[in-house]
Amino acid sequence: MSLIESLGLTHPIIQAPMAGVSTPAMAAAVSNAGALGSIAVGATDAAGARAMIEAVRTQTRRPFNVNLFTHAPARSDPAKEAVWLAALAPIFHSYDAQPPTSLHEIYRSFVEDDAMLAALVDLAPPVVSFHFGLPDPTRIAALKQAGCLLLATATNLDEAHAAKEAAIDAIVAQGYEAGGHRGAFDPEAPDDQLGTFALTRLLAARSGLPVIAAGGIMDGQGIGAALNLGAVAAQLGTAFIACPESSADEAYRTALASPAAHHTIMTRAISGRPARCLANRFTAWGAEARLEPPAYPIAYDAGKALNAAAKAKGEGGFGAQWAGQGAPLARALPAADLIALLVKEATA
Repeated sequence: MSLIESLGLTHPIIQAPMAGVSTPAMAAAVSNAGALGSIAVGATDAAGARAMIEAVRTQTRRPFNVNLFTHAPARSDPAKEAVWLAALAPIFHSYDAQPPTSLHEIYRSFVEDDAMLAALVDLAPPVVSFHFGLPDPTRIAALKQAGCLLLATATNLDEAHAAKEAAIDAIVAQGYEAGGHRGAFDPEAPDDQLGTFALTRLLAARSGLPVIAAGGIMDGQGIGAALNLGAVAAQLGTAFIACPESSADEAYRTALASPAAHHTIMTRAISGRPARCLANRFTAWGAEARLEPPAYPIAYDAGKALNAAAKAKGEGGFGAQWAGQGAPLARALPAADLIALLVKEATA
């Protein structure tokens, strides 16, 4: 039985879990339309995750995915953080705000969050996915014992092989075109920057696991191409940002429909890890400053504070406006209508 059949999906489409964009309403709408909806709980705690999972379940009885961050816990470097804040201070001041006096790890990695593990084992969502690496064997075993099907992001063949050895059920092949955070296990290691289709074909041929193509796919034609390369499904994220069920703010939606969509940039400046973003004032500052940011997600503490200060003065250009290279193809449709259109395009 294929992965799609085992989940009871009608369509080989997965809505990517995007922290700050995905909502329970979006996940439920996608799942009710026969695809796999997703929520991202990496940036919340166990109580927040429980509330989100329960909210999805009030709106659908179909399978859905819960995504977790599995990065190495951050190591604070007060000296580096002080330099970072000093560099950002003039921007804060330009919006009549003061930078934080210190920075903190704003959310925990799943690799050390026992409360999150307990909540997931208790609630047993149908699918659980990992981004930035893999949890330890004990956590994987506990989730599999609870009946969860497990996915993990891979950006190269070595990461895919590690996932197979860890008993992961399927791989999300994240091409360099993808929006949001790069899922590399080690952000300091050399990155071959494999594109979605090259990576998808490589992993389909060599990983030994079902492959889900992700990165730059925006329409049914892209889905069909991914399936022809051996993927069992395609994961789309940027395609759902403009949906009314998305929690993207007005500045984000406006930027997505602007020329910035044609100029996405991979940056560490916003969060401390490489992530693809719409070109905005934050990415421009990061390119000009050329400073090494604090560790992820400690740097994100400063980024979120700066965005809040700027938004209070009507400036939306310092947000984490994650988007992939297919951003100019985004369409503002309800999630269920978007799924229907994607299926129509893929089968045309």
